[in-house]
Amino acid sequence: MSSEENKRLVRRFYEEIDRGNLDAMDELVAEDYKDHSPPPFPGFAEGREGLKQVFRLFWEATPGTHEIEDQVAEGDKVVTRLTARGVHEGDLPGIPATGNALTMTGTVIHRIENGKLAEKWSDKDLHGLLTQLGVLPPLGAAPE
Repeated sequence: MSSEENKRLVRRFYEEIDRGNLDAMDELVAEDYKDHSPPPFPGFAEGREGLKQVFRLFWEATPGTHEIEDQVAEGDKVVTRLTARGVHEGDLPGIPATGNALTMTGTVIHRIENGKLAEKWSDKDLHGLLTQLGVLPPLGAAPE
């Protein structure tokens, strides 16, 4: 696949997530998908099935969107800088729903193999997310 086709694949991945269409993952993601930066919650399966479990959890608890800010592709890799937005409407593991609006930035590298997402590395603002969820105090806040 060309660099442009790879970027389109990654964009479609996020579009399908935003639609809540997790069935599309069967078409877009390799069965043995490897997430080198797993979610902050334990207990998910490996591979594509684990990815679907994670996105189902987040879709139900924090429905929202992904905005792609930048994309760069070379060879079999696509780097995407994005902003995710949602509302914490449902419980996350150990974190009851707050109703808070959420914004998280991230940079994600996907490796494509045979027309599917095969691997992912990401750097997300988890501290910012956990602060918005009320799990951590804001930076510089006095301890309670």
